[in-house]
Amino acid sequence: MIFNASIALNWILFLALFPIAFFWLRRAWRILFKRDFSEVALKGGMPPADPARFAPYTLAINLIGGVVIIFVIVGVVTGSMDFDTWTAAAGVTIWMKFFLDFALGRHAHPIVARRKKLDQAEPTAKP
Repeated sequence: MIFNASIALNWILFLALFPIAFFWLRRAWRILFKRDFSEVALKGGMPPADPARFAPYTLAINLIGGVVIIFVIVGVVTGSMDFDTWTAAAGVTIWMKFFLDFALGRHAHPIVARRKKLDQAEPTAKP
């Protein structure tokens, strides 16, 4: 086997699966058991006004993604997945997790018109 850039990138992808699975499953653990909604449907680093409403969706996204990545790791280590299968499964899982988190974050933070923001910022009672 000749070491080249393709082999190096494949190893980087495979080794990156371990921390990815850890962080996604840890986030699911925090939501499910610790009831920590601080990382639910983030937009600009801020959770929505009612994060408990969107917690089941974030839990499902992270749990399913983490389990699929663990399945891919086990498949590669045991040799039951060929190269094309595990790279496709890992790549699609990572991209879908990013897209679904982005969509959920945008759905949880509705667009408020600028005029409405200004009206809410002004005090209602004037001396």
